[in-house]
Amino acid sequence: MSEQSIGTRCVQAGYTPGDGEPRQIPIVQSTTFKYATSEHMGQLFDLEAEGYFYTRLQNPTNDAVAAKIAALEGGAAAMLTSSGQAANFFALFNICEAGSHVVASSAIYGGTYNLIAHTMAKMGIESTFVSPTCTPEELEAAFRPNTRAVFGETIANPALDVLDIERFASAAHAHGVPLIVDNTFPTPVFCRPIEWGADIVTHSTTKYMDGHGVGVGGAIVDSGNFDWMAHADKFPGLTTPDESYHGIVYAEKFGQAGAFITKATSQLMRDLGSIQSPQNAFYLNMGLESLHVRMPRHFENGLAVAEYLAGSDKVTSVRFPHLAGDPYHELAQKYLPEGGSGVVSFELAGGRAAAEKFMAALRLAAIETHVADARTCCLHPASATHRQMNDEELVAAGISPAMVRFSCGLEDSADLIADIEQALAAI
Repeated sequence: MSEQSIGTRCVQAGYTPGDGEPRQIPIVQSTTFKYATSEHMGQLFDLEAEGYFYTRLQNPTNDAVAAKIAALEGGAAAMLTSSGQAANFFALFNICEAGSHVVASSAIYGGTYNLIAHTMAKMGIESTFVSPTCTPEELEAAFRPNTRAVFGETIANPALDVLDIERFASAAHAHGVPLIVDNTFPTPVFCRPIEWGADIVTHSTTKYMDGHGVGVGGAIVDSGNFDWMAHADKFPGLTTPDESYHGIVYAEKFGQAGAFITKATSQLMRDLGSIQSPQNAFYLNMGLESLHVRMPRHFENGLAVAEYLAGSDKVTSVRFPHLAGDPYHELAQKYLPEGGSGVVSFELAGGRAAAEKFMAALRLAAIETHVADARTCCLHPASATHRQMNDEELVAAGISPAMVRFSCGLEDSADLIADIEQALAAI
């Protein structure tokens, strides 16, 4: 059988029941697993045998859903985490340590910016942020001898800048480090960064993948393409013996296809414990089964709303990569030819006060910190998700006090536009 379409993988990948087994992925709601001998369990602890012994490290339900996400992204291996933030932290910390340096796009989610710029800085990991539209010279100047990763978002939240994945991947590879891309907004339905050179892909599965606001979660997918041994001096955690596992060298024992995820599971999940619950993984899988049907509707609604807002004299600017005239329209056509997301960012004449009045007047759209849900939701980033940033940092991230992030759900676009129209009239 030829490679299955993305829609078929959304429904079928990750779990194939045997004769008489449950058709739906079973929820293995157990913290632990029984074994007949201590020797067998010892083999599991030494990574010498496959199996399950404690859900903090691995669980059959989680592994099946992770396998589906790996299939959707075209990756070699994947793991679930308790949140998208945990996924991004694990993906970076798996190859960074005190003394390391990260190059990151400045146009990223505020929580991820804080993680890299402040929390990881307390761990001794430095960072340099560059504009996604930086010149080749500016991008090159951001690298240091101790750089260990490059990070960006396919579609930035909430600025909606589109990352030039090939350009950032080329720069990363020229310096012998991987490119990590957060693909939360487009999902693999609209973009698969690995096909453009990304090495590791992360997701906040809380968003479109879940799609219904029922379970917080994250995922990490390894392409299996980055040759860790070719850059052994940069990544000793993967290329030198791990004494906590009797001297295992992950890149040798598990190869390119398994080293990264195995290390992240056996070390970071073991020690930090940011596991996704099997119940949430089950909910996630339910969302994934309709992802290929929902994403086009989200995108269609987003485009309709963006076009309406572009014609309003109370709106000073509209950001939607597929809107004609958007500064990222050309990159969107390259990386996201079939669509992007249902999120529209726009600025209102009248600044912060106008934005607050607009949001207070909404009737259908709900004010939430959430985004990318079946129900339309709205947020003022400068006073919510990005409130820890100063004005200079906000500008660097492509955010102004007047910006509103409008996440179009699955409702009828005419009703969404009517709600926006009456809210604009209230300003």
